[in-house]
Amino acid sequence: MNDAVREVGVAVVGAGQAGLSAGYFLRRSGFAPDTGFVVFDHSPGPGGAWQYRWPSLTYGKAHRVHELPGMPLGDADPDRPSAEVVGDYFARYEREFDLRVRRPVDVAAVREGDGGRLRIETGAGTWSARALINATGTWDRPFMPYYPGQETFLGRQLHTAGYRGAADFAGLHVIVVGGGTSAVQLLMELAEVARTTWVTRRPPVFRSEPFTEDWGREAVAMVERRVRQGLPPQSVVSVTGLAATGAVRQAVDRGILRRQEMFDRITPHGVAWSDGRSLDADVILWATGFRAALDHLAPLRLREPGGGIAVEGTRVVKDPRVHLVGYGPSASTIGANRAGRTAVRDIRTLLAEQDQATEAAPARPLEGVR
Repeated sequence: MNDAVREVGVAVVGAGQAGLSAGYFLRRSGFAPDTGFVVFDHSPGPGGAWQYRWPSLTYGKAHRVHELPGMPLGDADPDRPSAEVVGDYFARYEREFDLRVRRPVDVAAVREGDGGRLRIETGAGTWSARALINATGTWDRPFMPYYPGQETFLGRQLHTAGYRGAADFAGLHVIVVGGGTSAVQLLMELAEVARTTWVTRRPPVFRSEPFTEDWGREAVAMVERRVRQGLPPQSVVSVTGLAATGAVRQAVDRGILRRQEMFDRITPHGVAWSDGRSLDADVILWATGFRAALDHLAPLRLREPGGGIAVEGTRVVKDPRVHLVGYGPSASTIGANRAGRTAVRDIRTLLAEQDQATEAAPARPLEGVR
């Protein structure tokens, strides 16, 4: 692409579940690819964050992947890596609806542009858009909290984003930190080849009752209340608790999921608590989640004093041209689908109002003419 700024109606940043859903609804609303909308994705191929999951996370072990709008996933081999299943599905989806995802393209910054438009600076040139749907998710921002002595540890430390399989830890003692679903999955996998210890800040809550729509709506509503207030979103799992599946119950019975309270510091050879207890370990595996990847939006100054970005539905309160999908209450596969539809509906309304205002504005006289 040359150095000229290219104009487009709507720019979509990210091609995971939320970004592809947004692309689908843009197509259904009459936006043409490349001129009406453009989708940028920094990943090398289709699949969103799923393409980076560890190979041993098979489709049968993964959270349910909700189908994208307009195309069924179909039957998938439960023993096949989820990265492959989802990657193939997303690739078929992009072709079926002619979304023309541009990859790998890094979006460096989104700034205020000319004429009320947004300036989007990418590794493949600069674009000017009337609205932006941000669907960058969280995978690019793994979160590792700091504990005193962390830099002195002589063993290996890694985040779940860098985990590739249990075989790398055979015969070792692995401390798994974190109270979410990923921590539970990894503990059950690692326990087959390694000694494990599980530590969390709060006691885990296992729920054996069936997941109901009412329960789901309440969990999402709690997360939504936070983002409306401009606070950083918390995970839906922190609200719903951990599903006590058959495999989880067996792991509890075997003592694999026996939790210890969070340690106070890290030593060269392990971890220690303030009461004098200590534990030697070879590896500390941080299953401590991710943060929203929003640094490219920093020039727009969207953050609130509480540290988050206030959002109503998907629309950013400080800038109605910007929509966040896959953020906060829509950070789930089914939530991302709904968010894509909501964002496109609101953007259509916004652009129509802008067009009406432009048509109604009186013509400005030429300079020097009375």
